[in-house]
Amino acid sequence: MSGKRATSGTGQGVVAAGHPKTAAAAAAILGEGGNAFDAALAAVLAACVVEPALCSPGGGGFLLATGPATKPVLFDFFAQTPRRRRPEADFHPVLVDFGTATQEFHVGLGAAATPGTIPGLFHIHRRLASMPLARIVEPAVAYGRDGVAVNTLQAYLFDILAPIFTFSPSVRAAFPAADGALGVPREGEMLRNPDLAALLDNLAREGEALYRQGALGQAMVALSRDAGGHLTADDIARYRVVERQPLGVDYHGRQILTNPPPSAGGILIAFALQLLAGQGEAGLEAGGFADLDRLARVMHQTNQARIDSGMVASGPDRAALKLLDPGFVQAYAEQVAGRPASARGTTHISVIDAQGNAAALSISNGEGSGHAVPGAGFMLNNMLGEEDLHPYGFDGWAVDRRISSMMSPSVLLGEHGRLTALGSGGSNRIRTAILQVLLNLIDHRMAPQQAVLAPRIHHERGLLHIEGGHADAAVESLRTAYPEHQIWPDHNLFFGGTHLAQSGGDGAGDPRRGGVAIVI
Repeated sequence: MSGKRATSGTGQGVVAAGHPKTAAAAAAILGEGGNAFDAALAAVLAACVVEPALCSPGGGGFLLATGPATKPVLFDFFAQTPRRRRPEADFHPVLVDFGTATQEFHVGLGAAATPGTIPGLFHIHRRLASMPLARIVEPAVAYGRDGVAVNTLQAYLFDILAPIFTFSPSVRAAFPAADGALGVPREGEMLRNPDLAALLDNLAREGEALYRQGALGQAMVALSRDAGGHLTADDIARYRVVERQPLGVDYHGRQILTNPPPSAGGILIAFALQLLAGQGEAGLEAGGFADLDRLARVMHQTNQARIDSGMVASGPDRAALKLLDPGFVQAYAEQVAGRPASARGTTHISVIDAQGNAAALSISNGEGSGHAVPGAGFMLNNMLGEEDLHPYGFDGWAVDRRISSMMSPSVLLGEHGRLTALGSGGSNRIRTAILQVLLNLIDHRMAPQQAVLAPRIHHERGLLHIEGGHADAAVESLRTAYPEHQIWPDHNLFFGGTHLAQSGGDGAGDPRRGGVAIVI
């Protein structure tokens, strides 16, 4: 399977993730009889070691869980705004060159929100795990202690994020170049992180108190206090994981469960699916111009609805009812149907086990704050420096609020009880990546691998991005219909990385983001 697929045994367990070692950690746990939630925790801990540009104990995320004995639930352990705002915080713009574009991010301890990853892992373990945490952390501890070779994708991420990974002495010490020069790890070099390995081992032995009141929490607070951050001991002590009812949407006889407000991605996916559902099953040729043009117009209308519903101004909570109101959807559906035809650092883990449990876990550290916690081997997040998350500006965030996110871990309920867990990284492209994979699975009846590999589009701010691999005739028609466009020559991580696991022993890791699927 492209995106790499390894097979071990003939059972029903499946894991898909963004790094071979991340997937292997989950597979090892499944192979020993652990459930999907044990495996997902092992995978995310491993990802903190081997995917440090995307995942960190200093960030936050979401798990959508369901199973025969588990009522569908969304665990929100995303970042929280601090309880007070420091008047003069450490906050700096940095430019990151993606080759085709340069983007400004903001780093410094003033960009760090209260992280939720560690409380989230402990909360999920208490609620759903079947294995001791000491066993679950073992793969990650081994990776950090023994080292893992930097692969092509991680080397690329280190390279483009070098302004952040070399921003401060603490982060340079945590992620040094092998030659000792002022640089970042390169492809093929061994990435070792003994500090993080020791921390994870200590967490398994000492428990959550190490974070809440112990040495780790104290180190984070001291770093924030001394380097211009907002984070305090009160923020860490009071942080809570929130359990939410997943957002459900019916589409062409299937139900999709996804991330509800206050996150934004799930509600926008639901809105787009309702626009498409209102047009019936058109039977359009997959990847043909009519199919892609309709999809581009739905993306445009979804972007506009995000503004008109009040989501940008007031947040997803207040906008949710309006976005899913049938009259509001119908008004946008008429615009889509009536229009002439010419017209950021995140990783994801999907696990299905042999008992029918499904875990879809998305996690992010933003791009990182540029500061590592001394002796801990990880960067704090820069969620207060993410422009899309703060419509009132970087100085206008409300204190002590759960930050919104585009992350949209999802589960598709299929025929005969089949489950598909999926999700993606990719900032604003998360929702369009997941939407297109869902359409490929449901409308075009593609197998998981084909659904993930199919080329994508993304429409935003008047610009249509067209990924390489589409038929020439469709691309030429799109170029004519959308004068403002950008052609990408091949698969690119810009279009997300949708890792998918399906009951029945199938899955797909997205090669755009180093994806691997393993069947147990």
